[in-house]
Amino acid sequence: MAVNTSPEAPLPVGEVSRMIGGWIDRLGAVWVEGQITQLSRRPGAGVVFMTLRDPSHDMSVSVTCYRQVFDAVADVVGEGARVVVLAKPEWYAPRGQLSLRAAEIRPVGVGELLARLERLKKALAAEGLFAPERKKPLPFLPQLIGLVCGRASAAERDVLENARHRWPAVRFEVRNVPVQGVHAVPQVVQAVKELDEMDGVDVIVVARGGGSVEDLLPFSDEQLVRAVSQCRTPVVSAIGHEPDNPLLDHVADLRASTPTDAAKKVVPDVGEEFERVRMLRGRARRCVNASLEREERGLAHALARPCMEDPHRMVDERADHLASLAERSWRTLGHLLDRADSELTHTHARVVALSPAATLKRGYAVLQKADGHAVRDPEEVARGEVLRARVADGEFTVKVGE
Repeated sequence: MAVNTSPEAPLPVGEVSRMIGGWIDRLGAVWVEGQITQLSRRPGAGVVFMTLRDPSHDMSVSVTCYRQVFDAVADVVGEGARVVVLAKPEWYAPRGQLSLRAAEIRPVGVGELLARLERLKKALAAEGLFAPERKKPLPFLPQLIGLVCGRASAAERDVLENARHRWPAVRFEVRNVPVQGVHAVPQVVQAVKELDEMDGVDVIVVARGGGSVEDLLPFSDEQLVRAVSQCRTPVVSAIGHEPDNPLLDHVADLRASTPTDAAKKVVPDVGEEFERVRMLRGRARRCVNASLEREERGLAHALARPCMEDPHRMVDERADHLASLAERSWRTLGHLLDRADSELTHTHARVVALSPAATLKRGYAVLQKADGHAVRDPEEVARGEVLRARVADGEFTVKVGE
């Protein structure tokens, strides 16, 4: 129930603590999972103190249990171990401190961890976080590489030495973080985000040496996987050895089997690139030479053609041919005109011979009526009708008699 208070009527600290304790006392026992840190087993003490930390978040809670509860799992549980605890929340009113009183502790086995990772892997894959189309290509020659690794670790040394051996001018922005334990996940996530936001970082390498399944668990944490999936900068996962396969390998833009392999995949080898450039220059030179030789042969072949040796020869040949054609044309036209003239003469002679005027010259006459119609039948004229008679040299009138 809410308590009515005011600046004039505040509650004493003891009353507030008592009320909180009364509310917590009503809570029942709960199963809690976490990672053990700061384990304290004082000789002769009947109570064991420890801190249970959430590996994915910067949160922890104090846990106490009787020695016989802890002794039941002391052989398999220690600092850094994943456990499931059946505990009841308790409130220590004098100091205002919350803790858990453990009644049972169970270690989380490797089989259970692997089963959880498989379920998480399927869930993240269903969201599309591992899809190939999300993968970003790595730059050919990164100028600045972000490296997230353990402090003074073999993984850091392998990446730096191999990368600088391959390309001495390469630069690194290194973030040393815990790579196992309860502090690993939040610090690795923070380092990746810092490098992703930094201008000039072309690629980020997350590297760690080999280890047990429990040691590599931070790199299968859901918070880290989602942080890497949101990076704008390409991320390379170089965790453990070849058989190790944390979830970070699936979400990263490139998986390297080892830190050394990451250096080889991220940074080109200067010697190999010089050799490749030399080979490409040789191929280019051979291609240019072959092209020039081919063009020279083509030019020589073109210059050897008669039209190039004597450019006017073709014109002269065409001129002679044109003159021959013109002469043939004139001859043909003359023959056609002569034949046409002869035919015209013959036709004229026939026309003249067959014309009425020629007939009249032979002594014939044409009788025409007054309207100009020629008389062809005696029945066409009447007695006493005046007709016009046309002869070769003129015409005269005649009168029809009996």
